Amino acid sequence: MVQTTLQNEKTDEELFEQFRSGNGEGFEKLVHRYEGELFGYLNRYLHNRSQAEDVFQNCFMQVYQKAGLFEKGKIFRPWLYSIATHLAIDETRRSKRRTTLSLDKSSSQDPGEGKNNLLEGLESSVNRPDRLAMEEEKKEQVRKVVDSLPEQFRQVLILAYFQELKYQEISEVLEIPLGTVKSRLHSAIERFQEAWAKLQVENEQGFSNG
Repeated sequence: MVQTTLQNEKTDEELFEQFRSGNGEGFEKLVHRYEGELFGYLNRYLHNRSQAEDVFQNCFMQVYQKAGLFEKGKIFRPWLYSIATHLAIDETRRSKRRTTLSLDKSSSQDPGEGKNNLLEGLESSVNRPDRLAMEEEKKEQVRKVVDSLPEQFRQVLILAYFQELKYQEISEVLEIPLGTVKSRLHSAIERFQEAWAKLQVENEQGFSNG
């Protein structure tokens, strides 16, 4: 996402400072600005529209409550994504616990500016997950492969490719070192490629057998 830079358009940071100064309009504008992008991220992360809606609302509730903790001079977007991601992780864990309890009971009964060399090479040599997702017939397959990745790899892949956050922003969102972001993304892309190739072989075999 590229932030709008129209002459009369306030930045996220300006709107947030406006809100912290007592003008609620700044907060409302931020909610409207991110309702599509952030909800899309949460829905992709959680694969549950109802949960995504709840987490989105809780996210901006925390933004409202933690306004005083935001450091002036920081960028708002990574801070917002950090809150949203942690809430999504918590919701995923709660959902898994609920599923486990239910089963137990039943049984008893630099994306962005300055692309890094790794990404530049990948663009020309492999199928990027975000580009594959643009092809309608492959969207479901891409989601299946991304969902199959371990959570730590799935996180960086979604933030880097689908949300287009820069490495430094992902570092801030996940609260991990920049080097860890790069190594996880590298591993995530490798695992995606392996899983994608395996899925294509399975599809071809299924087609031949059919």
